[in-house]
Amino acid sequence: MKKTIFAVLTFLLTFLYAQKPAQDWYLLDPEQDKVNGISVERTYKELLKDRKSTPVIVGVLDSGVDYFHEDLKNIMWTNPKEIPNNGIDDDKNGFIDDIHGWSFIGGKDGKNIDKDNIELTRIYRKLKPKYEGKTEADFKTKEEQEEYKYYQKIKQDYNAELMEAEMNNNAINNIKIAIDSVIYYIGKDHLSIERVKQFEPKTQKTQQGKYVLLSILSKSDDVNKKSGQELVDDLYKQFNKGLDYYNTKLKYHLNVEFDPRAEIVGDDYANSSEHFYGNNDCKGPDSFHGTHVSGIIAADRTNNIGIKGIADNVRIMSVRCVPDGDERDKDIANAIIYAVDNGAKILNMSFGKKYSWDKKAVDNAVKYAEKKGVLLIHAAGNESLDIDQITHYPCKKFENSKKEASNFIDIGALSWKDSINIPATFSNYGKNTVNFFAPGVDIYSTIPEGKYEFASGTSMAAPVVAGVAAVLKSYFPDLTPKQIKTILIETCRTKYKNKKVIKPGTKDNLVEFKELSKTGGIVNMYDAVKMAMKMSKIKG
Repeated sequence: MKKTIFAVLTFLLTFLYAQKPAQDWYLLDPEQDKVNGISVERTYKELLKDRKSTPVIVGVLDSGVDYFHEDLKNIMWTNPKEIPNNGIDDDKNGFIDDIHGWSFIGGKDGKNIDKDNIELTRIYRKLKPKYEGKTEADFKTKEEQEEYKYYQKIKQDYNAELMEAEMNNNAINNIKIAIDSVIYYIGKDHLSIERVKQFEPKTQKTQQGKYVLLSILSKSDDVNKKSGQELVDDLYKQFNKGLDYYNTKLKYHLNVEFDPRAEIVGDDYANSSEHFYGNNDCKGPDSFHGTHVSGIIAADRTNNIGIKGIADNVRIMSVRCVPDGDERDKDIANAIIYAVDNGAKILNMSFGKKYSWDKKAVDNAVKYAEKKGVLLIHAAGNESLDIDQITHYPCKKFENSKKEASNFIDIGALSWKDSINIPATFSNYGKNTVNFFAPGVDIYSTIPEGKYEFASGTSMAAPVVAGVAAVLKSYFPDLTPKQIKTILIETCRTKYKNKKVIKPGTKDNLVEFKELSKTGGIVNMYDAVKMAMKMSKIKG
């Protein structure tokens, strides 16, 4: 129980009192500005100021994009052959009124999927009726016996996930109740470290509440700057975030009784070759994630408001295929095909999962993008795992083959912090799978309803790279995906390559940074553009 309370406390502290960097840190230069940025502003000033560029379409395969946002509305892709809202497929591409993109997780009646299961739950639900309560001896074919073993693994993993979510949800509730009891005696207006220290608990519950409150308040830089009521409000805000997180896991992600697909989308889910379903609501009910990603790539650099994106001549195509839960392989495959067919040259894929339902469908779509000259930028994932050992789907390795997609790049997340804290604590890694790292901690970008916020994840690191790739394609349009990938890899800055850093997911396990990715490097736009200038036949 103490271990669970410590984990929950760490979870809350991460959100409550985390120090924030400069809002544009990832755009700055490592040498000139002394931060772990990728030299965006320096590149524009020194290398690109007199060069011409051509528009590049970047497909954002995500939760949706708020195309009304002040920093995104002028850089959204608009289908030139489609007449808005006339109910006709004017361009004959099979999708009606796809003005800024398409949603593969919506229905023809305009309804949309917001929450969904994780893939583990969906596979568990599928296999349970056939294999629960049986033994391997009950099945005669080798195929069924192998699937029976697979089900046992799925069941064990599912039960572990469910137990963890229930324990953490209960722990947060219990801690909140314990803190409530202390605050009740002290008074909301008088909350301070001194008052909590003076408080004498008479029950185990209030003893626990005092311990947690002191742990939280001692980490706060604002404890002497804010009133007691403000401290209480901040505290409860984070408790509610934690409760919302685990309630969502229990109510939707891990709930085998919850399956919104058939009722809302209405497709034949068993048919992965089916392409024409969904709706044109490419914003969706919750576009936080996709909007944040889009701002990193290409927020308007000319309007003197908000933030500056990395690429200055991009059109964002929103392809909605990722709910709150795990994406479905059929939707990802169709999202890739849609984006490719409608002119996207770079796809940002800030999603992933531990299990795959139909990897072959995604592999075929990746091969299609490869054939059409489209580059895929994929987030490595946020579980602090070695994805050389535990596959993070989708992946560049094709099913039942030793071959890998040549147009697929996996990105780990870099922190703005120096020294041993360079890799993000949450980032997945892999000496053979992750190509390199990019800024992914405390990235300030666009969110729905014209707002801006910090967010962290390999989901933020991938669009940093997608933005750089878009700049290369925009200013040097003759470059192929293979050339762009080569440039990004070969120009990674490797100053930290042999440096000892804390291995993601550990407290103090030190490893050399080069052990976390193929290159031991960090993407850098300045060096990438310099190499592109030499490789491209297009001269300034």
